[in-house]
Amino acid sequence: MTFRTCKLLTIFTEAALEKTLIRDIERLGATGYTISDVRGKGSRGLRNSSWEPNSSIRVEVICDQELAEIIVAYFQEHYYANFAMTIFTVDVTFYPSVSLQIL
Repeated sequence: MTFRTCKLLTIFTEAALEKTLIRDIERLGATGYTISDVRGKGSRGLRNSSWEPNSSIRVEVICDQELAEIIVAYFQEHYYANFAMTIFTVDVTFYPSVSLQIL
């Protein structure tokens, strides 16, 4: 069984940023991502997906440590000051299928 240890980069942010973030993620080197609509409450208040301007997304990227750090630094520099955004990484063990090539 083939596996590798990598990072799961998770970004919670405003849905209005989706297209821009995806463009940035791909330009910075990620080969794939998953996006989910989410709702919850944090330091910037309640984020409810029932009203489009107030909706939130979760973007997940499986990548190596170096790419995770590049994406985090870029997003902190370009988005943190003006948008609701939380980013974290966790170590994951990735078991790719034969047809899936990442990293």
